[in-house]
Amino acid sequence: MTYKSIFTIILLLNSFVGLSFAQTGKIAQEEINIQAPFEIPTFKVPNFEHCKNYDIRDFGARQGDKKSTSSAIAKAIDMATTSGGNIIIPPGEWHTKAIHLKSNINLHISAGATLLFSGDPKDYLPAVHSSWEGLECYNYSPLIYAYEATNVALTGKGTIKADLTVWEKWFPRPKPHMESIKNLYNWAQDGIPAEQRLMVNDTSNLRPQFIQFNRCQHVRVEDIKIRNSPFWTLHLYLTKDVLVRGIDIYAHGHNNDGIDPEMSQNVLIENCIFDQGDDAIALKSGRNPEGWRLKTPTKNIVIRNCEIRDGHQLLAVGSELSGGIENIYVNNCAVLPNEKLMHLLFIKTNERMGGYVKNIYFSNIKAQNVKEGILGIDTDVLYQWRNLVPTKVKKLTPISNVYLSNIDVEIGEFISKINGNSELPIQTVQLKDVRLKKITSTAVQNQYIKGFSYIQ
Repeated sequence: MTYKSIFTIILLLNSFVGLSFAQTGKIAQEEINIQAPFEIPTFKVPNFEHCKNYDIRDFGARQGDKKSTSSAIAKAIDMATTSGGNIIIPPGEWHTKAIHLKSNINLHISAGATLLFSGDPKDYLPAVHSSWEGLECYNYSPLIYAYEATNVALTGKGTIKADLTVWEKWFPRPKPHMESIKNLYNWAQDGIPAEQRLMVNDTSNLRPQFIQFNRCQHVRVEDIKIRNSPFWTLHLYLTKDVLVRGIDIYAHGHNNDGIDPEMSQNVLIENCIFDQGDDAIALKSGRNPEGWRLKTPTKNIVIRNCEIRDGHQLLAVGSELSGGIENIYVNNCAVLPNEKLMHLLFIKTNERMGGYVKNIYFSNIKAQNVKEGILGIDTDVLYQWRNLVPTKVKKLTPISNVYLSNIDVEIGEFISKINGNSELPIQTVQLKDVRLKKITSTAVQNQYIKGFSYIQ
C-alpha cells in the first residue's frame, strides 16, 4: 500500500460501533465493531440495562457514615455477583472506603450522587496485587478495584471524588520513597515474585490509582464524572475488551494521567473530556523485566471525539513500554488552549525498555498551542531512574510506522522533533497536512531516523 493510499484511508475512514446484543444470563453483551487503519476483532462489553437494581440504602448505607456505606456496597456486590446487577448509589453524598468490584457487577452512580472516597490510607488495606509505574507489587488498593473480573462496569451521571488530604502530602518524592522504588526495580530485575514485593510501609508512600481494572475482560466505563485522584485516574491493566465513553475527568494532582491502558487490548475511548495534571491518555506496557515477563503488548486502541482541556500530552506512548505497543488510532480530537500542553503525540523510551512501538495513526486533530511541538519522539527518557539505578540490561526499542495527517495547531516550537538512537534508527514517520501556523523554532529537528517525510 502506498503512502498516499494510507492517508486517504485515514482521512476518509468513518469509524462506527455496531450494536448487537447477546444475552448471557441477565447481562446483555454489546458487540463493538470498530473500523481503523488496522484490523480490530469484534469484542463485547456488558450492558446492565435489564439487570436487577440493588440500592445501597437497602443494605444499611447512611450518608456521612463511611463504615455503613462501605459495608452496604460490599454486601450488595456479594449478593449481585452471581446473577448480575446494578449497585445503585442514590442522590446525595456518600462516604466510602475502597470498593472491590466483582464479575457481573455495574457500580452505578446516579445523577445527583457523589461517592466520596476516604483520604485515610488505612481504608485501602489490606494490600492488593497492583503495580507502580510499570512494576508489579502489592500496594494500597486502588479506590475502585476489580481483579480478574468479567462483565464489570462503572456507569452513571453522578460523580466519584477522592479526598486528597493525605495523598497530596505524598506527592513529593523524598529519599525514603526513592529508595523504596529502587528496591522495587531491583526486585523486578532479580525475578522476585510480585507477592513478595510488599510496598505498604511508612516510607514507600506509593499512591494508589483511583480506578484499576486488573486482569479483567468485558469492561464498560460510561458517563461518570471523576474528580481528583491520588495517582493515575483510570488504569486498564492486563485487561481486554473495554469501552470508555463519555466520561469527564478533572484531576490535577501529581502523576494524574487520565487513562492508562497498560498491556491491555481492544479498547475504545470516545467522547471523553480530560482536564489533567499530566497526560490525557498514556499508553504503557510494563517496565523492563515486567513487560518482558508478561509478554502482553498494548494493542488495538482507538481514541476518538475527545476534548483535552488541560494536560501534558494528548497521547503519550511510554515510557514504560517493554511489552510493546501497536495499532493505535487517534482521530477527531480537540485540544483547548492551555499552559501545560507539551506535545500532541509524544513517544518516549530509553535503552533499558526494549519492547517496540509500531503502527501509530494520528489524524484530524486541532489545537491552539503547544509548548514544544506537534510530534516528539525521544529514545533517551529516563526521568528519576537515570541516577537511581544503573543500566543492568540494555534493550533498545524499535519504533516504526508513525503516521500523522490533517493536524492544525496555531503556535508551537516545532512540527517534529525526533531523537532516535544511532544503533537502532527509527523507521518510517510520515506527516501529511500537518500545519503549525506560527513556528517559534526550527520546524523539523530530527536525528537517527530512516524514512521521514513531511508533505504540506
